[in-house]
Amino acid sequence: MRAILFALLSAPLLGGCVGAVKSVVTAPVKAVGQVADWSTTSQDEADRNRGRAMREREERLGKLSRQHDKAAQKCRDGDDEQCRRAEVLEQEIEATMAQPI
Repeated sequence: MRAILFALLSAPLLGGCVGAVKSVVTAPVKAVGQVADWSTTSQDEADRNRGRAMREREERLGKLSRQHDKAAQKCRDGDDEQCRRAEVLEQEIEATMAQPI
């Protein structure tokens, strides 16, 4: 009779132990899953990264194009230094366009 009474009274205390054991057992599985998430790139992330790279490239090309246009205008006005700058900018634009995204 004492054993049954002791078992009934100690049952609520064992609930915490079961929860702790469950946490310890499932922790390695959760850790492996998290590492897999960190080490792989989803398609959505890849698309977002590609879009960001394309926008950055377009911004860079726009800036270079504006600088080239200003230098070309000054070159037409007779500034030899700006003629060289326009050539360099043109080469930089071509190099940027040739780079893969």
